[in-house]
Amino acid sequence: MSKRIYVGNLPYRTTADDLRRIFEDYGTVLSVNLVNDRETGQPRGFGFVEMNDAEADAAVEALNNTMVGGRSIKVNEARPRPERRSG
Repeated sequence: MSKRIYVGNLPYRTTADDLRRIFEDYGTVLSVNLVNDRETGQPRGFGFVEMNDAEADAAVEALNNTMVGGRSIKVNEARPRPERRSG
């Protein structure tokens, strides 16, 4: 099984390759997704990394509150997105 990891407070210049390199120290990275603003296309400073369970747990433990590009990043297991009600 795999886990999705939330990574927040990223410097806006962080690339998917940068994030992949950081997390690869803890195991195989299955996917990386950085979130951009829908209207402007500018980075929003957070993203998601998918890894195998045990590797993901090790990465979360090791990387939470570490410095990346001068910012203390927040790393934890991603929570499911709440369902949106149509209206």
